[in-house]
Amino acid sequence: MELHILDHRLRVTSITKSGLAHFTHPLIKLIFLRRRTRCKFFSMTESPENYTLVLDEEGFKELESSEQLQTESSVWLPLNVLNNANDSVSSQALGVTKIAKSVIAPLARQHVSVFMLSTYQTDFILVREKDLSVVVSTLDEEFNIYREVGGESLLVRGCDVANGLHENGKEAVQPTLHPVLIPQNRFCVMSLDPDTLPSIATTLIDVLFYSGSPKEDEASGPRPDLDRIKFFSFSLIDGYVSLVMDTDAQRQFPADLLFTSSSGELWRMVRIGGQPLGFDECGIVAQISRPLADCDISAYYISTFSFDHALVPEEDIASVSDMLHKQRMDPTTG
Repeated sequence: MELHILDHRLRVTSITKSGLAHFTHPLIKLIFLRRRTRCKFFSMTESPENYTLVLDEEGFKELESSEQLQTESSVWLPLNVLNNANDSVSSQALGVTKIAKSVIAPLARQHVSVFMLSTYQTDFILVREKDLSVVVSTLDEEFNIYREVGGESLLVRGCDVANGLHENGKEAVQPTLHPVLIPQNRFCVMSLDPDTLPSIATTLIDVLFYSGSPKEDEASGPRPDLDRIKFFSFSLIDGYVSLVMDTDAQRQFPADLLFTSSSGELWRMVRIGGQPLGFDECGIVAQISRPLADCDISAYYISTFSFDHALVPEEDIASVSDMLHKQRMDPTTG
């Protein structure tokens, strides 16, 4: 298999719910007027807490400094795994489960933090730029590693990297098993011809900027397995559009413009974290993705500024819930 280090330098930011109005103009420009910016990598995800933006340096320039904007200090690099044409890796498991054992688990063992962004088209594994030497030395036996520079793919050799593992100066520790929440929403993972974006502009603006969040009892907080949560993700990356939305939001869009897999599969969410997770802890993605991979269960995975979210097929949610419950009761089973 091939591992490509894509030619993007990314920033991960968060906009508060109350501060969204301050950024309406630059966000609309980034979403609908891509020819007027040099931004090639843009993703915006609404979760109950905030809006998470993942965007390249050109897109980041569009955002003005504000107390409503929080930016993680690191520069992140997106990795993408490509199977060789004759590769026999199972095609039954989709998304993060394809790369759980070959990429995510080895990086977790070397205490490399990852930020996941699954889209309709592919999965991006974001790693800090400063951890790149550790990433290459950890994965070079499993992959042919290429770095994309100016449209060319240049082979990166592990022998060019210093031998010491844990080069990032961190000691590997046993990751915390975070609580999980399984809301009732049913989700769709969809795509769209970018040329038809103007046709859904009104609906997309309404969903992203004006729809509001479901009412919650703030005094008691969310009730596990009972709540519906607001979650909507829009990505425009290298000209490809990806959308993740629940079925309520889907009904607001014209059905003839959005497309999904031929099976029209619906997905349920596993939301990871009782408190905001932070960016320095490693192994969070691995503790979810590895048992799913062992069971050959497909999963998309979207990290946000505060929490992580895995989407699994609706028919598998009961077994996934049982598996994660057992893992938290007896961590040795994970």
